Amino acid sequence: MIDLTQPIYALTIAAFVIGLIRMGNPATARSGILWAGIAMALSIAITFFVPGLSNLILIIPAIFIGAVIGFVAARRVAIVNMPQMVAIYNGMGAGAASSIAAIELIRFGTTSLNLGIALTGAIIGDVSIAGSIIAFLKLQGWIRQKPITFRLQQVINLIVITLGVLFGIAYLIHRNVVLPYESALIPFFVFSLGYGFMMALPIGGADMPVLISLYNAMTGIAVGLEGFAIDNYAMVVAGILVGAAGTILTLAMARAMNRSVGAIIAGGFGKIQEENRIVSGNLKPISSEDVAVMLAYSGTVAFVPGFGMASAQAQFKVRDLSDMLISRGIKVFFAIHPVAGRMPGHMNVLLAEAGVSYDLLVGQDEANRSFKDVDVALVIGANDVVNPAARIQGTALYGMPILDVDKSKNIIVLKRGAGKGFAGIENDLFYMDKTKMLYGDAQESISKVIQELKKL
Repeated sequence: MIDLTQPIYALTIAAFVIGLIRMGNPATARSGILWAGIAMALSIAITFFVPGLSNLILIIPAIFIGAVIGFVAARRVAIVNMPQMVAIYNGMGAGAASSIAAIELIRFGTTSLNLGIALTGAIIGDVSIAGSIIAFLKLQGWIRQKPITFRLQQVINLIVITLGVLFGIAYLIHRNVVLPYESALIPFFVFSLGYGFMMALPIGGADMPVLISLYNAMTGIAVGLEGFAIDNYAMVVAGILVGAAGTILTLAMARAMNRSVGAIIAGGFGKIQEENRIVSGNLKPISSEDVAVMLAYSGTVAFVPGFGMASAQAQFKVRDLSDMLISRGIKVFFAIHPVAGRMPGHMNVLLAEAGVSYDLLVGQDEANRSFKDVDVALVIGANDVVNPAARIQGTALYGMPILDVDKSKNIIVLKRGAGKGFAGIENDLFYMDKTKMLYGDAQESISKVIQELKKL
C-alpha cells in the first residue's frame, strides 16, 4: 500500500497555518479555531495508518476517554473559569510531549541526537506541565495566589534544574552501560518536574496572563522537539507554530507590563507592600441613579473591563448598557489592556461571548489617545491596569504601561469593596476628586443603572 500519511500530514500543517492566521483577527478567530480543530482531528485519524502502528487496544480507548472529558469539560466550564481550563489543558499538551520523550528514552531511540532532542523536549515539557498545574491551582484559588517565596529560593531552584540536567546527561552518556536507564531517567524526570513546580510558586496573580502564555510557548517547543525525535513532521510544524506564537505573545504581554520575561520567571511581583505610602483623598460612593444621570448626559463613554467583570459575569449586562447608550446617540468604546484579566485576551473572550461588536474594542494605545475626550469612564472591576501609581518611581507597578483613565473628565469605578489589586498596592485613581465608587456586584450594579437609565 502507498503510505499517504506524510502528504496528509502536509495538509494538516496547511490547515494549522490557516487556522493560526484566522485567529489573528477577532472577526475570524472562531473559524480559525475550527480550522485548527479539524487539522488536529485529521492528524489523529491519519496516524492510525502509519506503517507498523501497534497498541491500538490502548490508543483507541485513550482517545475516546480524552475526547469525552475534553468535550464535557469545555461545554460546562464557565467563561470566568476559562483561564484555569487554558492552563490545565496547556499542561496536558506538555505532559503528552514529556510522555513521548519518556517512551523514546526508555527504548533508547534511534540515535544519540534523537535522544538528546528527546531529553531537551522532556525538560521543557516537564517544566510546563508542572508550572501549569500550579497556575491552575492559583487561578482556582486552591493555593495562595500571592507569590510563595522563601530564603535562597532561586539558588535552590537552580540546584534542582542543574541536577535534572546532569542526570539527563548521565543517561545520554552511560545508558545501559554503567547505569541501568532507570537510575538516571527517574531522577531526571523528578527534578525536572520539581523545578517546574518551584519555578511557578513565586509568580503572583498579576503575572498570570504572561505565565500562561509562556507555558503555552514552552509546550509548543516541547511538542516540536519530540516531533523531531520521532520523525513526525506534523508535530514539528504544529509545535513550532505554537511555540513561535506563544513566544511573540509572551514578549508582547511582558512589554505591556514593562517587565522582562526573566523578571517574571524570578517571581515575587506584588511582594513589595506600600504600608508607608499615603494616598491623599477619600473614596467617594455614588448611587446608581446618579450614575445613570451622568451617562445619559454624556457624549462619549469608555468601558474599561477587568477581572471583576469576569468574576461577576457582568459582560452581558455591560453589553446591554452599551447598546442602550448607543441607541441614545452616545459614542461608546471598550478600552482593552493587554494583561487585563487572568489570561491573554481574557476581556476579548468575555465581550465576544456577550456579543459586543469587535469594532467597539479598542487597544491600549488608541484608548489612551481618546481618554481626554471621554465624559465618563466606567471602570468595571479593573485595578492595577488603571492605577496611576505606575507613574510613581518606587511603587511595585512603576513603569507598567496603563490605561490613562485618569485623563477622563469623570470616572465611575464598579467594585465590590475597597480592596487592592493583584499587585497589593493602593490605587491612586480611586482617590481622585473626579472618581466615584459604585460598590456592589458588577452585574447587579449595572442592572440597576440600566433600570434608572430607562426612567430618564
